[in-house]
Amino acid sequence: MPETLYIKNMVCDRCIAAVRDALRRCGVEPVSVALGEALLPQPCGGTVRTAIRRELEALGFELLEDRRLQLVERIRTAVVRLVHHNDGMPPRERLSDYLTRQLGHDYSALSKLFSEVSGTTIEKYFIAQKIERAKELLRYDELSLSQIADSLGYSSAAYLSAQFKSVTGMTPSRFRQQKTAVRRPLDRV
Repeated sequence: MPETLYIKNMVCDRCIAAVRDALRRCGVEPVSVALGEALLPQPCGGTVRTAIRRELEALGFELLEDRRLQLVERIRTAVVRLVHHNDGMPPRERLSDYLTRQLGHDYSALSKLFSEVSGTTIEKYFIAQKIERAKELLRYDELSLSQIADSLGYSSAAYLSAQFKSVTGMTPSRFRQQKTAVRRPLDRV
């Protein structure tokens, strides 16, 4: 019987590779590794689980055992996937519908749990992730603000600009001009 490990702070393909390598160093060949989780061919316990936990912590990840924390991490991972790994194609559905479909839970229960555990709302977390993605795209300097707004599902460049300024304290054009403007790592958003 397979076992799914839920892992906090996985945000990119390099994280997936690092977790896969850590599991292999512990003598476990994963069936699959994706953002936020690793599927093992069978349950692991005792010394193997302890070794996995240590390997992951050494890399800045955290093995989540509590079901509530696992679900919160699944919410975070779904939002990160939506914003950062969706090839710039925003969903045609509302965030609440997307999360309900992805996670198989009622949105109001997800929202309440997320707020209790993380101290912020799912919507604010979603906005923070979109602003970080906008920073990344602005830094590349390949797309216009209108194209960035469209790729992130904003109704207009003006709306993105207003939200960007509200979150960062500067306009997108000012951010683009600054050579030292700082982006936050996704696992710290």
